[in-house]
Amino acid sequence: MNPLNPDSRKEREPYVVTSKGHTAVAINAAAKAGEWIKSRQGLVKELGTKTSAQDLVTEVDKGVEQMIRRLILTHYPDHAILGEEGVEPGDEAAAAAITEARKHEYLWIVDPVDGTTNFVHGFPFYCVSIALVIRGDLTVGVIYDPIRDEMFVAEKGKGAYMHGVPTSVSSESELAGSLLAMGFPPDREFAQPANMAGLQSLLPQIRGIRAGGSAALHLAYVAAGRVDGYWEVGLKPWDCAAGVLLVLESGGKVTDTLGRAYDIGTCHVVASNGRIHEDLVASLKEADATGYKL
Repeated sequence: MNPLNPDSRKEREPYVVTSKGHTAVAINAAAKAGEWIKSRQGLVKELGTKTSAQDLVTEVDKGVEQMIRRLILTHYPDHAILGEEGVEPGDEAAAAAITEARKHEYLWIVDPVDGTTNFVHGFPFYCVSIALVIRGDLTVGVIYDPIRDEMFVAEKGKGAYMHGVPTSVSSESELAGSLLAMGFPPDREFAQPANMAGLQSLLPQIRGIRAGGSAALHLAYVAAGRVDGYWEVGLKPWDCAAGVLLVLESGGKVTDTLGRAYDIGTCHVVASNGRIHEDLVASLKEADATGYKL
């Protein structure tokens, strides 16, 4: 603390969640789940697939989702939970689950292990993602990376933080100086060709591209200013809901690939620091890489 400035402590003190409310429950659930996931790396016994040979699921994914469900429902037994492992594989089942989920006043959206393929291979880029939607509004978003022990937290209207320190999107204003992130989803028939078209269009225009294999962490990295933007065709709400709020509360922008406002049903997502957003969306449109039939 600067003795000449009694307010300096206030400026430097990290943000602390003091209530026993929704955010505290999400943080507690993410932390406990993350530590258990980390302890299971390299010990996977049951490896299965969902929509394709590339869409992996393990007993850890299923066990962690049950753990998170119990931790949330202990505090809020009347709340609804939309979790990846609780939805049958396929776009139709996901769409039906989202339609049903919209009916609930309090909806938790959970991805127990975002980056399962990384987890299975021992590649240290995966996380727990938990969001809360209240009456249709994204209100809480928590992403926990157990490998780096990084807890990203956002509350609507209160900003976003990583271990209590405010996060902020980057200041890059041109695609030429931008580092972007993207994803390669397991859908080889539709989503991957669209994302590859975007890659071919954008790569010559930017500084570089990273594809880490976790949509949630990519969004957290946009929020923290580690990458300037991210896009992916073929996402589900459990992949991105928490990360969307992190980006928005860090001063960034999130839309669909046509530039329309994000909604929990949005599958084709663009997130950025806001400054490069229009150029990023325009490039995807020009390359017919939006995932939409135009």
